[in-house]
Amino acid sequence: MPFSRLGLSPYVLPALQQALLQAGYSAPTPIQQQAIPLILRGQDLVALAPTGSGKTAAYVLPALQRFFVAPPRKPRVLAQLVLVPTRELALQVADVFATLGRELTRQPRVVCAVGGVSINPQMMALRGGADVVVATPGRLLDLLAHNALSLRQVQLLVLDEADRLLELGFGDELRQVLAQLPVRRQTLLFSATFPPGIEALAAAGLREPQRLEVMAQAQPEITQRAIAVDAARRGELLQRLLQEPEWSQVLVFVSSIRQGDRLSGELRKAGINAQALHGDLSQGRRVRMLQGFKDGEVRVLVATDVAARGIDIAGLPVVVNYELPRSPADYLHRIGRTGRAGEKGLAVSFIDAASQAHWRLITRRHGLKLEPEVMAGFEPVDTAPVAAPVADDNGGIKGRRPSKKDRLRAAAVGKPTP
Repeated sequence: MPFSRLGLSPYVLPALQQALLQAGYSAPTPIQQQAIPLILRGQDLVALAPTGSGKTAAYVLPALQRFFVAPPRKPRVLAQLVLVPTRELALQVADVFATLGRELTRQPRVVCAVGGVSINPQMMALRGGADVVVATPGRLLDLLAHNALSLRQVQLLVLDEADRLLELGFGDELRQVLAQLPVRRQTLLFSATFPPGIEALAAAGLREPQRLEVMAQAQPEITQRAIAVDAARRGELLQRLLQEPEWSQVLVFVSSIRQGDRLSGELRKAGINAQALHGDLSQGRRVRMLQGFKDGEVRVLVATDVAARGIDIAGLPVVVNYELPRSPADYLHRIGRTGRAGEKGLAVSFIDAASQAHWRLITRRHGLKLEPEVMAGFEPVDTAPVAAPVADDNGGIKGRRPSKKDRLRAAAVGKPTP
């Protein structure tokens, strides 16, 4: 099915088609085929779609049409709001607006509002108004407190990666934002998973929404491996694997900022161009680092889950779970960074003695039959603890004191922490 059959207006279709071709979109993805006609009809939507499915364009294309066919207003009035969980995803969404709208004779002013940087430039950007704001919830509330913008005339609200918005503890902020929005609006909710909190959010903020579910398409193109290795030798094993020709560029997931800094430092000492991406870095440095990775200047990017959300690297060959994700659901998100847009990919997970039980849970949750292999020269000698901690469905490790992240997840789904 071509884009021309999705119901887009002939006033914008030629310009959008030209921009789509320039961006490499030859045909709509399944989520775009199903969602775009519904959005164009003005219906609220709850869409379950995996990472890499093309969901951003699924709402950006109708949003661009909505802007273009509306009469221009001066000063500009904020009519469209996109809420996302991380700075990187906000930048990515704003870039999609710019990319797909580049051929329109009248283009929207899109302001990206995120934390971690000075609020003053964002307040300056909002002077004279904006047509679209892409924001993280906390920074949006900061701007509202400074009277830098108003939500009273928002016609379209998009909650992108809504599961992450709840998981990262944005539930209270979302409720505050919803309270300031007009009741008569169109709301679109996109999520990769469907925890209980999503149902409550949909009930509170959407009117008779249409529901879509698109199954992952890229996963069959990802070769998954698990390697048993002692925790102390994971860095050595990673350096050994980086000698393989196909490991030209690698995204490595770790569980903490400290681990990311330590591992990237070890790799640089070994002569490997590696950088750590995490929330303690300035926004400018994170943007430069991501661009360097996209351009191939950085060979290994060591990232935490929060920092890596929104990374979309075309042709990324390898993803490594240096440490397993706390939540079993995050496993699919991580490996989905490779094998995108029809490309083949490789996902490798390191399994040490302490993570064996958690790995069994992950494989059981996702129906995987993936026993850890042993590489010659890296045979593990450590044994699993007698009472191995086991993770629950929502992340968090049973038998350990709950972390702040565990408490946020539990609060988002209305469960007590263990």
